[in-house]
Amino acid sequence: MRISEIREILDADILTGEDMLDLNIDYGYGCDLMSDVLAFVRNDIILLSGLVHPQVIRTAEMLDINAIAFVRGKRPSSELIRMAEMKNIILLTTKHTLFTACGLLYKNGLEGEEIAHDEDSL
Repeated sequence: MRISEIREILDADILTGEDMLDLNIDYGYGCDLMSDVLAFVRNDIILLSGLVHPQVIRTAEMLDINAIAFVRGKRPSSELIRMAEMKNIILLTTKHTLFTACGLLYKNGLEGEEIAHDEDSL
């Protein structure tokens, strides 16, 4: 799904990456715990989060995440926006909750990343 489609579905504002609206995203992942993102994300995703903190940008950079959508109307600081611009990370913001935003994207064809658990660790 292209970023332009995600923007339309979420009725989102683009904060960075206006020139990358044709970028294709394969999966979505909604989470506020960056430790879970680090542990479980393996594919080309858009990260949906209500956490507006520099750690989100650092986590995205470490995992080559190209797009982040902030939910619940959260708006990152100008420092966070600059960090994302320097790393070529697309930032969007939507008024939808995390649950609703994920549901809208899934309903419109964006798959969630499945997490494979080791049976012995359960």
